[in-house]
Amino acid sequence: MKILKSSALLTSALVLFLAVASVQAAVREVPISELKPKFRQTQSMLLISDVLKKYHYKKHVLDDAFSSLIFDEYLELIDPNKSYLTKEQVDTFRFNYAKLFDDDIRNGRLEPVFTIYKAFRAAVERQTAIALDLLKKPIDLTTDETYLIDRKDAPWPADQAALDALWVKRVKNDMLAMRLSKKDNDEALEQLTKRYEGVRRRARQSESDDVFLLFMSAYAGAIEPHTGYMLPRNAENFDISMRLSLQGIGAVLGVENEYTEVQKIIPGGPAEKSSLIHPGDMITGVAQGKDGEMIDVIGWRLQDVVDKIRGPKGTVVRLTILPKKSGSGGASKEITLVRDNIKLEEQAAKSSIIEGEKDLHGQKIGVIEIPAFYRDFAGASSGSKDFRSTTRDVRNLIEELQEKGVDGIVIDLRNNGGGSLIEATELTGLFIESGPVVQIRDYNGNVESEVDPDPAIAYRGPLVVMVNRNSASASEIFSGAIQDYGRGIIIGEPTFGKGTVQQLVELGDFLTKASDLGRMRVTIAQFFRVDGGSTQHRGVVPDIQFPTVVEVDYGERSLDNALPWASIERANHDEWGIGNIDVVRKRYDQRIKKDAGFKYLKAEAKMIHKILNQKVVSLNESKRKSEWNKRENERLRLHNNYRRSIGLDRLTKKEFLEDDDQLLEKRSEEEKLKEVELKESARILADVIQQELAPVIRSAQIVVKDKQDSPFQH
Repeated sequence: MKILKSSALLTSALVLFLAVASVQAAVREVPISELKPKFRQTQSMLLISDVLKKYHYKKHVLDDAFSSLIFDEYLELIDPNKSYLTKEQVDTFRFNYAKLFDDDIRNGRLEPVFTIYKAFRAAVERQTAIALDLLKKPIDLTTDETYLIDRKDAPWPADQAALDALWVKRVKNDMLAMRLSKKDNDEALEQLTKRYEGVRRRARQSESDDVFLLFMSAYAGAIEPHTGYMLPRNAENFDISMRLSLQGIGAVLGVENEYTEVQKIIPGGPAEKSSLIHPGDMITGVAQGKDGEMIDVIGWRLQDVVDKIRGPKGTVVRLTILPKKSGSGGASKEITLVRDNIKLEEQAAKSSIIEGEKDLHGQKIGVIEIPAFYRDFAGASSGSKDFRSTTRDVRNLIEELQEKGVDGIVIDLRNNGGGSLIEATELTGLFIESGPVVQIRDYNGNVESEVDPDPAIAYRGPLVVMVNRNSASASEIFSGAIQDYGRGIIIGEPTFGKGTVQQLVELGDFLTKASDLGRMRVTIAQFFRVDGGSTQHRGVVPDIQFPTVVEVDYGERSLDNALPWASIERANHDEWGIGNIDVVRKRYDQRIKKDAGFKYLKAEAKMIHKILNQKVVSLNESKRKSEWNKRENERLRLHNNYRRSIGLDRLTKKEFLEDDDQLLEKRSEEEKLKEVELKESARILADVIQQELAPVIRSAQIVVKDKQDSPFQH
């Protein structure tokens, strides 16, 4: 098996694959008669099945039960919001094919897959024609109706009449969303016409390979969400993207129903610097330059949306986004970004000092913010003595902070989605004596440890590590090791929970005669902490949790067929022993009850949780606007209460909603909110120091304890 590139620490390898730049050929409408299997696809499917059987970490049996799971995944990929196919059609397909996909895969048979897709394409033709016809008639927005936005768990429309009734509501909802975004009737009709025509046009442009990719994605996704297939053309584009510097807005995108979702903001990129777009926001439109036409991208393939967003450095791209805080029934807004290279130095670790604040007990607390686990692999392999890496930079920052007389250090890993496994291991080694950092179990059940071999310690003092829901992979390895060793206190939110290892495999290498059949990305191993528990699914649970922890269904926990949490035998390791931190927790609880910043963050988290769980919206325009205004007024009230607490004047509703006019001030506010958690982490560390709970390592003796003796129960 030829391994092309390890991608063990990607938050979502599937998302990265779909988010790379593509060299897009001219597209044409494909006659439905051309949608049929090719011999090359049959070859690929047989090889894919063999690769998954031999090398995938999760052992699965290709039987009738698994066949039904593939069937469900396939339908979800082609019609995720159950808006095109009817229950009658689905029941027929289920009866004819659901328990035969396993046999079809073994025998290289793809005809049923294409039969289902052609029925879907015909349904797209019919429903978009209905939608376009509805736009030519008066749309009544005064009836007291409701619309189910997220239909993932809803039943399929019973028959064609039920499906047509659903589309009447869908068109009303789309029109209401336009009106909430201050579009007049003519503008809304024009944009919706282009949207539905675009959905139909893209369906007509689907090729045989697109259908095959969907089915292979369903097959892989039925096993586990980080496994996937790349068509030859996509594999080539992946290589191009890995060689070239990344130019764009600095965001990792994914698909949620028919929307393009921002899943991660890249440190140092235009999106992060702007403070205008955040994880969870939906991109609904893309325009080029300051005056280019805004193109509606709802229902587009993800790769096509990315093609529109990416471009040369220095050029302008405008986006229409539906903010996460507004929910699916809210109003969208337009933002402007300037594309740029994402430079390594922008992601480099940096330090600061917190002192003179209340409840620090006179302590001086150093902070090291690490946006990513980076490493100049080319410089390292060439023998350069000065190659850049996270560990090298952090070591230098520690020395600088110690020279300035800090009493303790906070490592800030919030929103750090991972990076180099080597760096996660070596960085941990700056704070512990030599020992295991993470255990890795492969698809054969073999367990190996990544070990810090260097007994030298860069920093022996009091330590806190900050994490949040977007801290993933390498961040979870580092914070989990620090927690298991009792080396420091973990503060924040439960982390993302990605604890699996992926590798890319060239399918053509399995043939005697070389052939480009694309690539598989296969999950081949799982990470385990030195205490034996996995970072998978649960993530790292902080010793002290911030009150912003509301959403349960997030990260790996929200992905279909994600590997469950598991455990193996713990590895022998020394423990520093912080001791009982109940007094520290009590002081923390007392402080945040009075802290205006935490009150605001907690209230906002609850509100967002409520918005995201709102599945049904009104189709009555006045009622919908009233609900939206009520929610925005509450957000404004909470926001102004916080502004008053930090000495700022209240905002009017217009100022609150118009980001561009208040950009510099809003950036300042976001920084202050970010500092709310950071300063509290510094206070917690100061309490630890005052309570003399900071661990002192015994360099002459390694003490191995049983898990129940650990000061942390996790």
